[in-house]
Amino acid sequence: MDKDKKDLFYLDELSDYKVADDYADVRGWDVKDVDSRVIGKVDDLLVSKRAERVVYLDVEVNSSVIEKGHDVYGATSDGIHEFLNKDGENHLIIPIGMVTISRDRKEVMTTQINQETFAKTKRFAKGYAIDQDYEVGTYRKYNPEEEALVVYDENFYNRKGFGRNL
Repeated sequence: MDKDKKDLFYLDELSDYKVADDYADVRGWDVKDVDSRVIGKVDDLLVSKRAERVVYLDVEVNSSVIEKGHDVYGATSDGIHEFLNKDGENHLIIPIGMVTISRDRKEVMTTQINQETFAKTKRFAKGYAIDQDYEVGTYRKYNPEEEALVVYDENFYNRKGFGRNL
């Protein structure tokens, strides 16, 4: 990825960014799906420098999601099977507007994504430089009703999934 075009950064990479005093730092909190099943923990926050705010949670998923999503993705003509995710790819992103938090229980709850969808979402290894294709693909997976409409443009982070109203 061209370093000059990079927009998403892990909060830990940015020394001049921090969680504002009136917001909860959800790193380390459990993440629950829409059916209240724990699917993992928030590992980090992803900041868009262009939008100047946190736009994703980086979630390290637990083994139940990995095992559920370990179905064959495709097969080549010579009979070799392909999988959507490889060993060690145990992180995924959730747009910040698709979650609510409970400060008392220190939990993050998704408002519309179930474990099945998380299991079938492309994951990445910790520290992966997330590109726009991955962002769009993941957003479409979580919002199938918008699939045909989602493109990466200057208004991408103004969508409802990011807590905005576009």
